[in-house]
Amino acid sequence: MFKRLPGDEARNLVTTTPDTAVVFRPAVVTTPAILTILILGSRLLVSLVRTVRRHPVAMMVLAVPCVLVWMYGWRVAALLSAPVPSGLVAWALADRVSFARLVGRRLLAWWRLVWVYRRHWQPVMVVSGLGRHLRGRDYLPRLVKVTCTTWADRVTVRMLDGQAVKDWTDRADHLAHGFGAPSCRVSIVKAGWLLLTFPRRDPLAAPLPAIPFPDTPTVGPVEIGIQEDGSPWLLNVHGTHALVAGATGAGKGSIIWSTVRGLLPAARAGLAELWALDPKRMELSFGRALFGPRYAARPEECAELLEQAVAIMQERADRFGGHQRSHTPTVEDPFILVIVDEVAFLTAYQADKDLKRRISAALATLTTQGRAVGVGVLAALQDPRKEVMNIRNLFPDKIALRLDESEQVDMVLGDGARDRSALADEISPDPVLGAGVGYVRLETSPDPVRVRAAYVSDADIRAMAEQFAPAGGETR
Repeated sequence: MFKRLPGDEARNLVTTTPDTAVVFRPAVVTTPAILTILILGSRLLVSLVRTVRRHPVAMMVLAVPCVLVWMYGWRVAALLSAPVPSGLVAWALADRVSFARLVGRRLLAWWRLVWVYRRHWQPVMVVSGLGRHLRGRDYLPRLVKVTCTTWADRVTVRMLDGQAVKDWTDRADHLAHGFGAPSCRVSIVKAGWLLLTFPRRDPLAAPLPAIPFPDTPTVGPVEIGIQEDGSPWLLNVHGTHALVAGATGAGKGSIIWSTVRGLLPAARAGLAELWALDPKRMELSFGRALFGPRYAARPEECAELLEQAVAIMQERADRFGGHQRSHTPTVEDPFILVIVDEVAFLTAYQADKDLKRRISAALATLTTQGRAVGVGVLAALQDPRKEVMNIRNLFPDKIALRLDESEQVDMVLGDGARDRSALADEISPDPVLGAGVGYVRLETSPDPVRVRAAYVSDADIRAMAEQFAPAGGETR
């Protein structure tokens, strides 16, 4: 006979027969309502304190009207609060630049921080592999701050311990698409800290007209265009050498003629001389009158002109030795800029071995010894391979315009330049969008800077020749 047990005892009965599974029923713990309320309230208070600490101005703007409504009613609050927005509107209409700098960009930075970067930070970091989810906890790089310029968001980030800059540069595309930007550029602030630049628009999309002549004769830096942040692009030619590489139609002529244009007042004053080597006979010959007798087109003429520059350089070195270590342009010793339009035609594609040897030796001598005595070289070429231009490392300053292959970017700007977002191979081939656009890597900085050179038209070159051609110079 079996004895029926009460309901609760029957449910809690655990049998141990082989054909019966053992079931454990954990006790149900009910959190007291007062404790739940305290936890939620404390979390709300912490969030409020954090929000006030991060955005004190915004919280004050929201809090003051609420306090006025509570104390005096909505009519008095509206009357007292009206001057503030009215004053801001008047300020924005009267001085848009200062309003944008002091108020507008700060509000935009707050908005982008809250609704773009902080909102998507965790999934973008984890999916891209820059963050880790271990044992139920997310380990993420720290989003420090966001600042906005007229064209981009600049996001300061604290990397995780053990991360390298290359971890971020390899994932620049992930970051750009994750935060809805066309690209992302990574630069180093200090050890462990990075600056991510997310463009909102392209300030270099429109062609630039020719830069006006300098008011004061100067040999540099020469203004030849603008940088991506809107500041002038100043190219050093005195005391250095510059190499310009770019495919056909990339805008090498814009850089050459903008540099010539900036030096013409100094040339008229006798402080500079422009020497032109034009083996293609197409680019520099258009303004041949500007160079006078210092223009060469045939290979033998180019070799002779380069050897003349070497002779002047060596004569100055003999006079300057023991007296001065740098050059100051004077009428007696002007700055000499040797411009070579297609240097590869003279150093790699030249059939005459003797001329090739003479030209290569002269260029190597000028680029290794000419800086201190006031002789500079501005060379342009299409193919940056080592076998084509074996002295490219002798040029301290390098400019990469549109290139055909991604590998060529590091050939021109140095190892790691493309990883630092110098995407010269992705510049548009459209002359309106991409001609004159490029990246500059200076001797003093490892980070490439995106720039665009001004376009000097045929009419501009004719006007330059008519106004600045030296007396007795040749004309076309």
